[in-house]
Amino acid sequence: IATEAEPGRIEGGEDGVMDTAGLEACMTTPEEVEQFVATGVDALAPAFGNVHGEYGPAGPRLDFERFVQIRSNVNGRVRLALHGTNGFKPDLMKECVKAGVSKINVNRLVLDDYYEHLYANAGKMPHTQLIEEGIEKVVDLTVRWMEICGSAGQA
Repeated sequence: IATEAEPGRIEGGEDGVMDTAGLEACMTTPEEVEQFVATGVDALAPAFGNVHGEYGPAGPRLDFERFVQIRSNVNGRVRLALHGTNGFKPDLMKECVKAGVSKINVNRLVLDDYYEHLYANAGKMPHTQLIEEGIEKVVDLTVRWMEICGSAGQA
């Protein structure tokens, strides 16, 4: 069973925090990294400016210096994961992968179109068609993000 830890606090909309400014105290520290790696966890999802839920008006502001330091500290002992990708643009996602992220939670990046389709078409077409078309949207977006992140065709 693979395990993943989230040291620090990846605040955000689910916590009622809509503005990412001032979250320095919640970001992952080198000490936390060592404590979590020592548990034998398989992947680490550090807090480096990423948040669960919505970003404020300024959008994502990631502290890549912090992330690079974390990557250096773990020195390949664990994989690095990324949480809080709502609203990420392709270039930012590519930058995260280039910095060393190897596992990404995408949630709304692939589900928003599905929900919009359901809300717009519920009751207007047969249920099976509604769901099949919605799933097709999720598949298309999943493939798109896999291509953006460089994981398409990788097994």
